[in-house]
Amino acid sequence: MRRFGRTLPSMHQQGFTIVELMISLTMGLLISAAVVQMMASNQVTDRLNRALASSQESGRFIINRLRSDLLMTGRYDPMDPNLNTLVDIADESAFVQNHPVVIPNDFVNNLGLGSVQAINGGNDTLVVGMQGVRDCRGYKLGYLDNEEFYVVNEYFVEDNKLKCRGFDGRVLRGQKVAAGNNGDAAFTLLDNVLNFQVLYGISANAGTNDNTGRPINYVTADQLSAERVLGSHVVAIRIALVVEGDGEAFIDPVPSFKLLNEPVYTPPGHSLYKMYETTVTLRNMKNFVRARKT
Repeated sequence: MRRFGRTLPSMHQQGFTIVELMISLTMGLLISAAVVQMMASNQVTDRLNRALASSQESGRFIINRLRSDLLMTGRYDPMDPNLNTLVDIADESAFVQNHPVVIPNDFVNNLGLGSVQAINGGNDTLVVGMQGVRDCRGYKLGYLDNEEFYVVNEYFVEDNKLKCRGFDGRVLRGQKVAAGNNGDAAFTLLDNVLNFQVLYGISANAGTNDNTGRPINYVTADQLSAERVLGSHVVAIRIALVVEGDGEAFIDPVPSFKLLNEPVYTPPGHSLYKMYETTVTLRNMKNFVRARKT
């Protein structure tokens, strides 16, 4: 209605009905729930990605580190000008090449030191020897910076940490007095290692006339003593381990893993776990076997 040039408000204008309000509120709640669900999903995905990235980074690191450490197992070069020669080099050369993988009772000054096959799927212990510049911790053990000596390295798991400890093989054999950091506290190589298993690839024994240096079988540490008696040599080391990723990822069901010759292993928690495995060919031992007289 127009009166005196002005438009009066309509008497029929209305607000929202209660039905419209309820529909609007319901739609708002649905949208809010969807946003919350998306945020929660993004957080779960982020935690999973972080756990996956950390486990992959840890796995790559430890495999590369162990391969680098173990590759020189059994190495001994009497002609190396940097080799410290204060002991009988010919005797030491024979000992190192015939004991590339150390087992208990190899050393008079530490009869318990050696590679061990754990029972009931427990973590194995690996001990190897070689001519080197430093032990696995980076210690010189009293030798000069440019000197090489008989290095013995031990790898084991303690409190879910893969650790290493280094020794002077000459001290272990009773040929000299310990110096520097020989046999001191172990260094942690990697945290969150839940399982550590080792197998040893052995060559054919001396009586077979097989001097190829190829591994014909993989055995556990408790079988190495008998293989030595037969004239076999360790020419490869196979390692498998399970690493737990960082973060709060929750995995259900928990995956199980088959590590080498061991029974199926199921981790105790619901984190993200990954298994890594590698085989290290001991080229120095292969060459030693190939040069063996038949």
